Amino acid sequence: MDITLRDEDSVAVITWNDGENRVNLDSLARLNSLFDELEERSGPLGVVMTGTGKFFSNGLDLERFGSLPGEFGDTLVEAKRTIGRLLVLPAYTVAAINGHAFAMGALISLGFDSRVMREDRGYWCMNEAEIGLPLDEQLISILSHRLPAATAVRAALTAERFSAPNALSAGIVEATASEAEVLTQAIALAQRYAGLDRKILGHHKVMVHGGEAAFLGATTAK
Repeated sequence: MDITLRDEDSVAVITWNDGENRVNLDSLARLNSLFDELEERSGPLGVVMTGTGKFFSNGLDLERFGSLPGEFGDTLVEAKRTIGRLLVLPAYTVAAINGHAFAMGALISLGFDSRVMREDRGYWCMNEAEIGLPLDEQLISILSHRLPAATAVRAALTAERFSAPNALSAGIVEATASEAEVLTQAIALAQRYAGLDRKILGHHKVMVHGGEAAFLGATTAK
């Protein structure tokens, strides 16, 4: 599982470099171990996550579930908990969407405070209605909590593939950038807010997102 962490000034950069960056129990365990490490840090901190090549994350590891069907339910539970945890992580977080973000990969991107998407290639897409996998109440709630109401409905009901310009106009991402600049812009944004008081930021995140995080199974600070 190739998910690494490096520091650029006060920004921790997580790079997911595992092909299509599929969501399974191994990738989620690695991400959560990194979040554990970051939560233990003191001082200024911003967090960026990106993929490599064509994919930010192509969603659930359906091929793996073909041979390990018993993992499907556990992976859903852990993925939802991980997104809830991201919502209240006590640091400013940015997703650098370098390529395709599909299904659970798209939902993971919504756990970040901001999103910068590559402008010339890649789609953000909730394709469950296309591939025959129903969203449950918790997954729908992520869309409703993080997106404009009309966009959440559109994403869930149409399986539309949002290009970066369309994702920007629909309120899915906050910025677009060239392939060469998407990570640079995301790091700059995280650096801009890295000096915020993390205790207060964490408190505000719980006030804003705590109910949703708890609904997704994440523990939130009091």
